[in-house]
Amino acid sequence: MAKISKKRKEALAKHDLSKLYALADAVQVMKDITYTKFDASVDIDVRLGVDPRKANQMVRGIVTLPHGTGKVKRVLALVSPEKEDEAKAAGADYVGLDEYIQKIKEGWTDVDVIITMPNIMSKIGALGKILGPRGLMPNPKTGTVTMDIAKAVEEVKAGKIDFKVDKHGIIHAAIAKVSFTNDKIIDNAKEILQSIIKLKPTAAKGTYIKSIYLSSTMSSGVQVDVKSVTL
Repeated sequence: MAKISKKRKEALAKHDLSKLYALADAVQVMKDITYTKFDASVDIDVRLGVDPRKANQMVRGIVTLPHGTGKVKRVLALVSPEKEDEAKAAGADYVGLDEYIQKIKEGWTDVDVIITMPNIMSKIGALGKILGPRGLMPNPKTGTVTMDIAKAVEEVKAGKIDFKVDKHGIIHAAIAKVSFTNDKIIDNAKEILQSIIKLKPTAAKGTYIKSIYLSSTMSSGVQVDVKSVTL
């Protein structure tokens, strides 16, 4: 039988796994059971009553978190020469086109978001097998294929994230850092939940939001009472 560590015992004592917590209480419990020496991410998992295999029940969106995620996003802007200065001024970490397309073909993907222009997508299409599995493929639906490069870069740097229901009907997103104040974590959680609710497919029947869990990078999930979330 595996031995339970002292910190694990302390965490179990502070977290009732069978209990539904109000959002504010769930945030505090999540903090209480986090023992990492680094500033762990705060994740939210929302299980939806949808069938993502059906196109009319797919839930996907973007949201700008009021307090950001706490993570510095590395942005690559794949743009034509006349847009390079605009991308750099907006804060893109890497700016260019052909040289970066070649680097990606060679295996380089050391970025968090790629932003490009509609007329560049024909060049990027061949990178789908590399970028797709990593969630890096630009998409008009997430605002990463646009002519307004500056706005797109600024929004990502300000805390814009995109989310998508997976094949199990769950949306998973990193929404903060444990070092954030409780109020900031609550604000960010409410913001993404509001966005998810607004995207409820008309074809979805029955209970839409089935469960909500908060966790940090290495903590157990704390279940949030859906009824307690004021939206």
